[in-house]
Amino acid sequence: MQSLICLFGAFIAAAVFQTGSCVDTVIGLYGETIEVPCNNGINKPDGLIFTKWKYVKDDGSPGDLLVKQAQKDDATVSATDGYKSRVSIAANSSLLITQGSLVDQRVFTCMVVSLTNLEEHSVELKVYKKPSAPVIKNKAKGLENSKLTQLGECVAESANPAANLIWMKNNQPLVDDGKTIIITSAITKDPVTGLSSTSSRLQYTASKEDAESQFTCTAKHVMGPDQVSAPETFPIHYPTEKVSLQVVSQSPIREGDDVTLKCQADGNPPPTSFNFNIKGKKVTVMDKDVYTLTGVTRADTGVYKCSLLDNDVMESTQMVTVSFLDVSLTPTGKVLKKHGEKLEVSLEKNASTEAKVTWKKDNHKLDKLPDFSNLTYSDAGLYVCDVSIEGIKHSLSFELTVEGGPKIMRLTKHRSNDGKHKILTCEAEGSPKPDVQWSVNGTNDETTYVNGKATYKLTVVPSKNLTVSCQVTNKLGHDMRDISVFSQKNEDGAEQAKVIVGVVVGLSLAAALVGLIYWICIKKTRQGSWKTGEKETGTSEESKKLEENNHKADV
Repeated sequence: MQSLICLFGAFIAAAVFQTGSCVDTVIGLYGETIEVPCNNGINKPDGLIFTKWKYVKDDGSPGDLLVKQAQKDDATVSATDGYKSRVSIAANSSLLITQGSLVDQRVFTCMVVSLTNLEEHSVELKVYKKPSAPVIKNKAKGLENSKLTQLGECVAESANPAANLIWMKNNQPLVDDGKTIIITSAITKDPVTGLSSTSSRLQYTASKEDAESQFTCTAKHVMGPDQVSAPETFPIHYPTEKVSLQVVSQSPIREGDDVTLKCQADGNPPPTSFNFNIKGKKVTVMDKDVYTLTGVTRADTGVYKCSLLDNDVMESTQMVTVSFLDVSLTPTGKVLKKHGEKLEVSLEKNASTEAKVTWKKDNHKLDKLPDFSNLTYSDAGLYVCDVSIEGIKHSLSFELTVEGGPKIMRLTKHRSNDGKHKILTCEAEGSPKPDVQWSVNGTNDETTYVNGKATYKLTVVPSKNLTVSCQVTNKLGHDMRDISVFSQKNEDGAEQAKVIVGVVVGLSLAAALVGLIYWICIKKTRQGSWKTGEKETGTSEESKKLEENNHKADV
């Protein structure tokens, strides 16, 4: 009975002494259990009788949620609307609301009644939700160069409060200037959940440089952090401004090659069909940008063009040069000529550019082709002519053989180093190589044959004076020459006789010289006598000596 009196007294006190308080704000998360504190958790005064939670309905009228008696463990839920199954009270008297939603954004009041006081604490609840990640939708297939084009629409859905969207290009924000960049934003609410979706449309004036640009959309929200959409790139469409023609072939182009002409345009998207001007004849190719000339010849050399299907003025040209080399050599193969004859060599060439000519004889490079007006044996050999231009080389050859009957050029003799033998050397010219035959027996020391010149050596030991013959022969004739060879004994005697004769001749010359000098002296003496008027007469002794000297000189 006393408790009822006290409770009644408490209500009277509340009615008389109700105090106002500031409204606190609490933020809860959408879909989560929201805790609304009672007096910031300080809600158990001395003599606590009960705690009651109530709220302001949508029409502004108050509504009861639950009451928790201090002496009881469980609270009594008095709500009859959607809160009936969603509210409870925590140990610290906080109101717990499950599955928080935007309908919970309202003012909740905690009333604490004790034996001595009644207090009310109001709390305004706000429910926040982070938006979904932004997505760029309705993307353009391409952007027109220098033309305002809608690039796409960025959407960030289901947020509270609504998200703020910012367009970015290469991580730099785009600013609406009303001309080249126009950004239009809108916010829509879901009629069921009340959540907001933000959309932002971007109209953008692109340039060719934007072909590599990355566009993104950033969503900013009070719940943070920022969310960024996946980057998007867009092809930039622009008309063709230049056409280029390429010759796709190995260089240089030779007769028989296949030559591919490739036409390209700098427009985007690039044209796929072109007109090719093949030496004055228009050829249209569809859905490809190449035209192939097969097995070209020198007649295909000329100017080639390509252009757009709808614009013949916008064209590109290329000069195609087909390299060729024609060579004719006279004579070729094996050539047989006689010694002393003339050989005419003729080289004719016709080339697309100046040709380089080199000659080799027996694999040795020549500065120029020899003069064959009077053939010698040394002219024989294999001649190779290389004629070339860039990428093309022709080699032609002839093998010259010079033949002639043998002719002995020289036949000599000399002693061996030990002085006991005679070495005979027979030198001859001829082709084919002549065979040699000596008229005496001996030792054939060596035989050489170079450029039609043959050298034969024979070693003999003559026991008497001989006349030795050297005979050389080939299929075209023969030649022979003799040489005298003395025995060793006769040669020594002949040498001694030569010495005696030489001494006698020397003495005779000396005597003659003395007589001549004497005569000159006498003559000068007589001339002096004439000058003095004396008679020029010699003594008998002088005359005698003069006659003796003259006699010796005659001898």
